[in-house]
Amino acid sequence: MTAEDRPDNNERRPADSEPRADRADNERRPADSEPRADRADNERRPAIGEPRAENGEPRGENGERRAADGEHRTDRPGDDRGPDSRAHRADRPHNSGRPRRPGGPGYDRAQSRDARSGRAPRGGRPPSDPARQAAYEAIAAVHRDDAYANLVLPDILRGMGLHGRDAAFSTELTYGTLRAVGTLDRIIAEAAGREVSRIDPPARDALRLGAYQLLFTRVPAHAAVNQTVDLVRSVAPGAAGFANAVMRGISETSLDDWLARVAPDYEQDPIGNLAVVHNHPEWIIRSFAESLGGDLEDTARLLIEDNQPPVVHLCARPGRADAVDLADEVGGVPGAFSPYAVYLNGGAPGDLAAIRDGRAHVQDEGSQLVAAALVAAPLEGRDTRWLDLCAGPGGKTGLLGSIAAQRGADVTAVEVADHRARLVEQATVGLPVTVLPTDGRTVGRDPDLPEESFDRVLVDAPCTGLGALRRRPEARWRRQPGDLPPLTRLQRELLVAALRAVRPGGVVAYVTCSPHMVETQVTVSEGSRRSGVEVDFVDARPLLPPGMPKIGPGPTVQLWPHRHGTDAMFLAVLRRTS
Repeated sequence: MTAEDRPDNNERRPADSEPRADRADNERRPADSEPRADRADNERRPAIGEPRAENGEPRGENGERRAADGEHRTDRPGDDRGPDSRAHRADRPHNSGRPRRPGGPGYDRAQSRDARSGRAPRGGRPPSDPARQAAYEAIAAVHRDDAYANLVLPDILRGMGLHGRDAAFSTELTYGTLRAVGTLDRIIAEAAGREVSRIDPPARDALRLGAYQLLFTRVPAHAAVNQTVDLVRSVAPGAAGFANAVMRGISETSLDDWLARVAPDYEQDPIGNLAVVHNHPEWIIRSFAESLGGDLEDTARLLIEDNQPPVVHLCARPGRADAVDLADEVGGVPGAFSPYAVYLNGGAPGDLAAIRDGRAHVQDEGSQLVAAALVAAPLEGRDTRWLDLCAGPGGKTGLLGSIAAQRGADVTAVEVADHRARLVEQATVGLPVTVLPTDGRTVGRDPDLPEESFDRVLVDAPCTGLGALRRRPEARWRRQPGDLPPLTRLQRELLVAALRAVRPGGVVAYVTCSPHMVETQVTVSEGSRRSGVEVDFVDARPLLPPGMPKIGPGPTVQLWPHRHGTDAMFLAVLRRTS
């Protein structure tokens, strides 16, 4: 690693503080059959309609043959650019007119098997920087295989032997590029003079990675351009000249000027403007704005926070660890709200003794708060049978089981997916938890899930995960409005099952890691109406620690990243009255 290739101060936090597979306890993990990093070597099948050239030659807009793009000098010194400011580009010379438009198309010729996989072709020149190569492979796996960055990147880093500064740099590039894909694509399209869909995928992902370095980090421009061209040469050899021209075109204009060029005017289209400036799809911004009462300024603050890498939160399991003592042990600080939370300053959580011996687990503070709210709800009569109806991968179950052990209660944990049920078992070793690998909607039909038998029930419903976009940067571009109908139907059915499972006088906590109104208020209203039982809403606000700001008017609670530093968790507590 040389000074040319690395920013001086752009490491926001070590790689291991970025999201990991065990961090978001309510997020779905890929099934064993789903793509992982080790599929990066497989041959990628060409996409339908993918650009090709006749006879292997690049062609222009109207089919005419174009000469190879000329190589431009890239040894122009670059200034150091701060990752958190756009003003840092203001003092950099750039054209006042439109950027140079390269004439050549994207990589338009059939590529070798190795190039298709995103790896250097046989006999080809490998990229000079392993950290950038690791980031590229993770980004390519996300877009090619629908992989999850927080699952594939750690494997790639380990496989390449990257640690410390290199791993941190690679992680910053991976997560930053995936967050900013929508905006980067607009800028690349403008600089290239063609839609990004017409650029072959390997070159396209390399350009995204390079553009992110130019516009959002302190990487010197000449280093970003040179390294990106080297990377393209290794994964899409025929597109090196094209990539050089595109990167030069991007480098000649500041981020602020690019945004002014490609973003809609705020006064005429505020949602469209926010989408480009803050790297979120418009439909998600509309859903956030609706949940925030239409306040676009507050929405913008949320979007800004959504783009920041989250601090890792630990949960000190009650009865096994104290949060203050755990903070001293791991070099962290106690959480702001949850009595079990510890904020980890850095390092790999999996390496901590407290994690290995079951005294703590990784869990967002918001998830801790909503689980603890269920057991804080006042209850008359028996309080020994608790049910977690959607338990995988086991973070909330682990906290419930720890509290149950102190209070003489038992927890039944239901998880329909076998691999996730195994994760719950691993997360609750030594706790009074019984795991049932079954569908939670079978209440009343499964002898292990009789109706009116449980005192407290948690429904941590499968959802879009829009409240945890900080931890899954690719999710914002992967989720679509069409995902909502099947999810909300499942949410209602699970809530109905929970209300059948709880005894009269018992309580149900409905939780989602999404602030979307359809997944929160609408689902709770419809589910309780369709359940056929009488319920009352319990005011959830007193069930949270005192002093928490802006948690909503009640009786439900909505947490937010920009207000509470947590995922955007929703909580509704219902008491069955008959």
